[in-house]
Amino acid sequence: MTHRLIKGGWQLAGGHGSVEEAAAIADMFVYAEAGITTFDCADIYTGVEAMIGRFLAQWRAHHGANAPRIRVNTKCVPDLDLLPSLTRADLERTIDRSLRRLGTERLDLVQFHWWDYDVGDPVQAALHLDAMRRDGKIAALGVTNMDLPHLRALVEAGVPIAAQQLQCSLLDRRALGAMRDYCVRQGIALYTYGSLAGGFLHERWLSASAPAEPLENRSLVKYKLIIDEWGGWEPFQALLRAMHGVAQRHGTTIGAVALRWVLDQPGVSAAIVGSRNAKHLPGTLAALTLALSDAERATLAGALGDAPGPKGDVYALEREKGGRHAAIMRYGLNRMATD
Repeated sequence: MTHRLIKGGWQLAGGHGSVEEAAAIADMFVYAEAGITTFDCADIYTGVEAMIGRFLAQWRAHHGANAPRIRVNTKCVPDLDLLPSLTRADLERTIDRSLRRLGTERLDLVQFHWWDYDVGDPVQAALHLDAMRRDGKIAALGVTNMDLPHLRALVEAGVPIAAQQLQCSLLDRRALGAMRDYCVRQGIALYTYGSLAGGFLHERWLSASAPAEPLENRSLVKYKLIIDEWGGWEPFQALLRAMHGVAQRHGTTIGAVALRWVLDQPGVSAAIVGSRNAKHLPGTLAALTLALSDAERATLAGALGDAPGPKGDVYALEREKGGRHAAIMRYGLNRMATD
């Protein structure tokens, strides 16, 4: 069973500062021993699958035959320029590489991503992955950042989609409309990322000025754009003040309130929480026992006010060619990763 909190791996891929592997693996032990036994990664997160694979080996060596089960959710993200000619052989090489990196005979969950719906055939590619599932290389298939028409096309083609990973937070509620309704009807779990807005939903930013460019890591770049779409820095400060008030009444943090709000949304099975280290783990775990009252939920809803966005289908802004959200994407990371 997937824990309601999942340890994310993007922050270990090098775009958020230097990563020392021994410390990162020690932190994985801390998360797993605290009960967070599902980890999220991707074939395009540089070095992360292999690092988790080395953690898994150490975990089994440490605990022996009775080692608690660690579940690893990974992704299959073919490079943009390969999409028009993508073959089963291409996909199988990617899946086999993930198996080698993680040191396992079967991947727990492979979440499939497609950069550009105007090229190639994502349905056929997903059917190739499903054939690998039937062959035993993959336990379950999911998608990530897939819009509703294409998710529906996969389901109607007979691809058994178990989960959809997508962005969701108080600042980004695109997932909580038609997408959520469809996934609930189809029994597709929603795994959310960005629930802490890359660290912006934190006391650090309460009463702070808007950050000046260049921002210190890719998460801040990405989620500052979301804040801009949502309504801007001043309305964001009003939201932080409301969240801080709720947090103080419970003796907890803004981050715990942010996570609890997401976990309370119907259809959300788990929230992915990414961090380069375990120092925020106590606050993260506090979200599991936090109970928001109706009045507190109303306070948060009031702070959301008439914020204009982001609007549209999930990941639609990020797909706009030439748009500022798309400008931060890296479309060729699979080709660069050869291990």
